[in-house]
Amino acid sequence: MGFTAIPVSSVHNIIVSPSHRFFSFDSRFPMMHHFNATAGTGRIQRCTTKISAARLIPMYIGNRRHHPQTIGFYDGKTIPTLSSCCSRIVVSSALMSNEESGDIIHTINKNNNITTNNNYSKELDIAVSAVQLACSLCQRLQEDFVLATNTCHNQIESKGDLSPVTVADWSVQATVSWVLSEHFGNENVSLIAEEDVLTLRRPDSAGLLQSVVSTVNNCLVEASKYGLTGPKKTLNSNEILEAISRCNSLGGPRGRYWVLDPVDGTLGFVRGDQYAVALALIEDGKIILGVLGCPNYPMKRAWLDYHQRYYRIMSKWSPPSFGLWHKGCVMYAKKGSGEAWMQPLVHDRAKLELPIFVKPIQVSTVDDPGMAIFCEPVEKANSSHSFTAGLAQSVGLRKQPLRVYSMVKYAAIARGDAEIFMKFARAGYKEKIWDHAAGVVIIEEAGGVVTDARGSPLDFSKGIYLESLDRGIIACSGASLHEKIIRAVDASWDSSGL
Repeated sequence: MGFTAIPVSSVHNIIVSPSHRFFSFDSRFPMMHHFNATAGTGRIQRCTTKISAARLIPMYIGNRRHHPQTIGFYDGKTIPTLSSCCSRIVVSSALMSNEESGDIIHTINKNNNITTNNNYSKELDIAVSAVQLACSLCQRLQEDFVLATNTCHNQIESKGDLSPVTVADWSVQATVSWVLSEHFGNENVSLIAEEDVLTLRRPDSAGLLQSVVSTVNNCLVEASKYGLTGPKKTLNSNEILEAISRCNSLGGPRGRYWVLDPVDGTLGFVRGDQYAVALALIEDGKIILGVLGCPNYPMKRAWLDYHQRYYRIMSKWSPPSFGLWHKGCVMYAKKGSGEAWMQPLVHDRAKLELPIFVKPIQVSTVDDPGMAIFCEPVEKANSSHSFTAGLAQSVGLRKQPLRVYSMVKYAAIARGDAEIFMKFARAGYKEKIWDHAAGVVIIEEAGGVVTDARGSPLDFSKGIYLESLDRGIIACSGASLHEKIIRAVDASWDSSGL
């Protein structure tokens, strides 16, 4: 017998053996209770003993707002463990016995992990945990960068395009590469990522390399806290360099490869501001899943205004504690699921337990341009603020833009904190797939729309660049706003100078 979930209203229809255990979960009241079944009668008797969170699988049945309860059961032999992408499943009725089962929603695999009937569940579980682990690494380093300017200076290099690259970039890349290879095998992992090892191999970079090696090992020591397998011994510098070097895939229209931006928004990172860790899986040029870790993006919408107005200044003197404002979140989605999810970031001394606080996210329902908020990049180097300002005026956007570093802009739209993201690159600039892949699938599965400025879907099959991109990128919470922006771009593009 596998693991399944049914509506609370169908409890009276269940026929089970005494060996089965039942659990209930209500998202409004996160309490867990243990139930026993009386064989042959279908009667459920409630026990007063609360069960461990590790034995509960929360799901949302039917309409998530009106039917939040579920009951799940398993065969009494294998304890289900975390499935990081909880599912919303519609089950009209259930009649289950020890010999036969109707709609099996989840099964227990030999590794004691939850595996849904859909593919890529293991990949999503590992990806979410890897991003959680990487975000914990970044949090510690960012505190050093913000509070100790000498540390920041010694651990930042400049790339050919003059953008900064830090110990965090290399360390996250090495960590995620190692984790994916450990869980799927070196031969099965192809990875595109932003950083290479040329700088770290220079003779004058010995100190920088040692910082990366130390950071990665200190991070991987905590892998088990996130449900991951860590190294049996400390990794040496050659092993770290090898992990970074494995991220050399060129992508394309065939095959399966991961896309990683280890620290998207490095400038925001070193300034103590917003940044993201972004990981996506692409197969035959199509995005399969995306995970977006946003260590400084609050779980609570009410804290966004505080961050925008005060945090950038006050954090350097008296930052609020993590628990006070629920700082940090991870969003993720799987293509075609029609669902996007958010869970809180796991901070120091915490552990990635069953995601009781995992919540579905949806884009905003605002379709009035006058009420909509639009996002744009903070930096002007690779985006035209003047053109987006003109578009905003012509469409009727009256609110001030939300200028945010990194793919946090995608997170804002997916969660309903903003409605529009526009980016129009200056001549000669090519958009890279790692800057968009994870965010695109999360917005789309949350109900939004992402295209180029012609209205065509973004093409991730051309290698590391969005080669066929027409003019710019437009992400919206809904089709109505999206169409208005597209029309405005068409009307004003010839005079844009881009």
